[in-house]
Amino acid sequence: MRDFKIYLRDRLPAVGIFLLFSLIFLTVFALYRLPIAAVLYPVGLCAVLGGVFLALDVRRARERHRRLEQLSQLSGAVMGEFPLAINQDHRDYQHIIQLLRAEQAQREGEMQRRYGDMVDYYTVWAHQIKTPIASMRLTLQSQDSPTARQQLEELQRIEQYVEMVLAFLRLDSESTDYLFREYELDTILRGAVRKFSTQFIRRRIALHYEPTGLRVLTDEKWLSFVVEQVLSNALKYTPDGGEVWLELEKPATLCIRDNGMGIAAEDLPRIFQKGYTGYNGRADKKASGLGLYLCRRICQSLGHTISAQSVAGEGTTIRMNLEREQRWLE
Repeated sequence: MRDFKIYLRDRLPAVGIFLLFSLIFLTVFALYRLPIAAVLYPVGLCAVLGGVFLALDVRRARERHRRLEQLSQLSGAVMGEFPLAINQDHRDYQHIIQLLRAEQAQREGEMQRRYGDMVDYYTVWAHQIKTPIASMRLTLQSQDSPTARQQLEELQRIEQYVEMVLAFLRLDSESTDYLFREYELDTILRGAVRKFSTQFIRRRIALHYEPTGLRVLTDEKWLSFVVEQVLSNALKYTPDGGEVWLELEKPATLCIRDNGMGIAAEDLPRIFQKGYTGYNGRADKKASGLGLYLCRRICQSLGHTISAQSVAGEGTTIRMNLEREQRWLE
């Protein structure tokens, strides 16, 4: 019924013209005192035939409308053929749409090419910058002093920021390097802990960790990035002499917990949003608001989930459910 009302509204001018012409004929015949039936009969006959054609046209219009609704749910790249054009206006509109689709495809191709060039550039840049970092690390490792150890930690942060750049660029890339296999979770955790071992020792932060014995179906490199990022945050916001826990909740949920400054209640729902730093981030001017955002995006790609629980002033717990969704196992 709604479609019919819309149809009549769109064709109201044509119906109005028909009624106007009929009224003109009736008026002229009445002025010349001619039989009104001579007008009413052909008007009625035209109305009946018009009703038949109207019903057929309503059916065709409904089919065209349904087809266009189906096309509207598709992207321009896979959109199929349009309904048959019934007039020149329809043909003109369809031609314009085809031109816009071609232009969109051309721009998307150009943007993808530029994006690929940018990813390639930063990939090369990341590998090149690791060379002087490695050289500085070797130099500092030969100097056993508090200053050298502190500078080693700063170099580690630089390496972490480089990895964040690469992860950010590769997230939306069409070509991914995911390699899904079963890995020992303890191997990934020990690698992350070893990476931050100097901070644990220098700042006298106690680590509570017992082997999990869990094997997870994941990508080792990307999951290691997530674990290292979460562990880095735990160390960043835990005071000297604090504690960090690596725990396993059954069946396959990894918990990284600290007793640091925690997260404000109003910030907690938004900490995984891109660029959101919250109260702690505003206090720490170096915070970028990208770390946990990258963790959430990567976990989604791996088929895992990540969540946070925190009380301001008491600490934060990050949970990673390492069970994969069924759609990733098909």
